[in-house]
Amino acid sequence: MTLVSVAEERGITTLTLDSPGNRNALSSGLVAELAEALAACGKDPRVRAVVLTHSGSTFSAGADLKAPPNPYTFVALLRQIVELPKPVVGVVRGHARAGGLGLLGACDLVVASPEADFALTEARIGVAPAVVSLTLLPRLEPRAAARYYLTGERFGAAEAVRVGLVTAGEEELEPILDGLRRGSPQGLAESKRLVTATVLETFEQHAEELVQRSASLFASAEAREGMTAFLERRDPEWAL
Repeated sequence: MTLVSVAEERGITTLTLDSPGNRNALSSGLVAELAEALAACGKDPRVRAVVLTHSGSTFSAGADLKAPPNPYTFVALLRQIVELPKPVVGVVRGHARAGGLGLLGACDLVVASPEADFALTEARIGVAPAVVSLTLLPRLEPRAAARYYLTGERFGAAEAVRVGLVTAGEEELEPILDGLRRGSPQGLAESKRLVTATVLETFEQHAEELVQRSASLFASAEAREGMTAFLERRDPEWAL
């Protein structure tokens, strides 16, 4: 079964996360397929830019708790998006949670429909948004990052634009793509290097530490209770 579908139109390759049965959770299989598709886009001179979107009602529910990717593999995927010599545009028309926000943070531009909503829910299952901080913290307004990291609250597209997660509403997608089609391959690649430099510095400085922190948290007793409660659709034992 294909977990990432590929379509091409006038220099734009659209990669669609296509596992709606589990809300496009970031399984080892989906992460591997997405990395392979991105690598092909990076090598193809016909591709001017990449759109990353989703089927179903959810962009991504975050890590697949039943078949999670190796954290180093997920970090490599995030870095691959940031370093890809083609602009990557995220398109969200539904829910995005946890690790799904890490993918959006890695994208160069993100547009969202009015129906889109977002949440960083890791603290509610006993872990933290550790690895996704590599792409999120360089982009998010600091007070907003503190609020949504700690509370797990949902927020909508307008707030996502305000805090720096999303670039614009979905109505801006076609003007953005038209602009990218007018850019030269070299001009786009070199311009992207300028605007991603700070994000890549974060990878260099903090990736190993955050992978180790994430692994420690996921192995903890609180995380086991949190993940079990989530899968059993009940409140964890610490909920008040």
